[in-house]
Amino acid sequence: MRIIFSLLFLASAVWFGYWFVGSSAHEAGAKAWLDDRQNNGWVADYSDLNVQGFPNRFDTTITDLNIADPNQGWAWIASQFQVLSLSYKPNHFIAVWPEAQVVSTPHKKYQINSSDMRASMVFEPNTTLAIDRITLTLENLKIATSADEQSAISSAVFATRQSDTLDFAHDIAFDAKNFLPSKTLKSLIDPKSLLPAEFETVTVKLTAAFDAPWDRLAVEGRKPNLTQLDLTSLDAKWGEMQLQATGQVAVDAQGYPTGNISVRAKNWQDMIELAISTGALDAATGRSLEKGLGLVALLSGNKNTLDVPLGFSNRIMSIGPIPIGPAPRLKRN
Repeated sequence: MRIIFSLLFLASAVWFGYWFVGSSAHEAGAKAWLDDRQNNGWVADYSDLNVQGFPNRFDTTITDLNIADPNQGWAWIASQFQVLSLSYKPNHFIAVWPEAQVVSTPHKKYQINSSDMRASMVFEPNTTLAIDRITLTLENLKIATSADEQSAISSAVFATRQSDTLDFAHDIAFDAKNFLPSKTLKSLIDPKSLLPAEFETVTVKLTAAFDAPWDRLAVEGRKPNLTQLDLTSLDAKWGEMQLQATGQVAVDAQGYPTGNISVRAKNWQDMIELAISTGALDAATGRSLEKGLGLVALLSGNKNTLDVPLGFSNRIMSIGPIPIGPAPRLKRN
């Protein structure tokens, strides 16, 4: 018994030492990153930073956090931010955001409220901390710029993991339910109120390839640019409209896509009406497009369902053989 107790005491002492060293390293690492941001001209203020969770966890809690990058015009204020991890899985973290936080961009300031916002994050076990996989969940999210300008989502899940097929690529999935756009956003995308106030569902599965990894260096400096997009599926339902899509595009060095996306649109006439009402299409082009696509839909056997390719070539976007405008530029920098 004496030997057993001695071994247990020794094991406990070793584990306590490991936890103490590990917790100290977590605390020092977090403080060092914040200090580095300040040395690089950022604002990186907080009132307290501590690590708890003995014996099996390293739970880092930062209170009254205020981070801002003056060069980019971005800022984030949170009363509390937590990074939780198991002591025996040092590259796996759970991030927990507070119920209320503020994000400022070069254009607007956003008040963000939620009943739950957290992410499970697994990084490669090296100094650059490249993302291996992330799962972000949101519940009862509300984003407001003022009392009258508020968007909301009842629930959403965003997941990404490194792809096995392409370099610097991630398989991405997104699922959101009951998206309520703000009055301003609703008036932009549906100025004539042709559709209900809420999107019912949006589901996306895709693989996105970039020219560099998403890691610590990407957060602190240059953001990777998109080089290829493989859309496995998109399914969005809003009122009587439903949009489904799949396809692949490559993105050139200037950021312009080339390729085709196969689109199935139910009640597609409403989509053209929306595009005309928002100014995305002029009325004459919209009516010509409606006539041409109406014939395509009739030939497919259902005048209310349209199956067409959305093409990108020579910086022009087209539906089938009909050009509809310039292609979007996807390059970040």
